Amino acid sequence: MNNIILCGFMGCGKTTVGKYLSTLANMKFVDMDKYIEKKADMTVSEIFEKFGEDGFRDMEHKACLELSRSTDYVIASGGGTLVFDRNVEVLSKTGTIVLIDASYETLCNRLKNDKKRPLLQCENRNEKIKELLNKRMPLYKKASAVTVNGDQSSKKVAQEILSKVNSH
Repeated sequence: MNNIILCGFMGCGKTTVGKYLSTLANMKFVDMDKYIEKKADMTVSEIFEKFGEDGFRDMEHKACLELSRSTDYVIASGGGTLVFDRNVEVLSKTGTIVLIDASYETLCNRLKNDKKRPLLQCENRNEKIKELLNKRMPLYKKASAVTVNGDQSSKKVAQEILSKVNSH
């Protein structure tokens, strides 16, 4: 059990923080969405378009199973990955799940110009963020062993995660 799995809402900083954290902790880094895109040879948006959300979630679960066999990784999970018990079960056996908890205001600000995330390509983005956040946050909290404040700079978040994981 020596991976660090980052969870949290889209835009909380999992990828950016994960890259800093992997350097700080001398670990390898993998972004789960990029991992899935490479395996499928298409973008997440294209996967959603071609196979729907269910098809994407199946690919995501397969990625969890594959990545759980790795060690010494910082894994940036997708925003919806850890709302599913089957993924939590697999990933929690391989390391510590860390919630990057960013405020609604921070998330709206960071996601205001996003064109890539399929679930946010809708008319009222901020309402969609609020709806998804209210649904997902209790599941993130249940899945994670450690929580950090995601409203800080990425470097500070990475340092805080390393400190908390080491003392966990």
